Amino acid sequence: MKTITIGVQGMHCASCESLVGEVLMELGGVESVQVTRSLGTVKVVYDDNRITVEALKAAIEKEGYTVSV
Repeated sequence: MKTITIGVQGMHCASCESLVGEVLMELGGVESVQVTRSLGTVKVVYDDNRITVEALKAAIEKEGYTVSV
């Protein structure tokens, strides 16, 4: 398992926070997600044999948020 913290811009409310967490948890290979809206970060524990960082970022961006690592 690996851990990455991804910067996410555009989360303005608790619903945004929940949405980002739910989208990531639905992906195969994601073990846990901790979204901190106030910091604009998402900490993801994932299996790098099953999912890539690019796929994590793409899932967040698909929901309309801007990401950085």
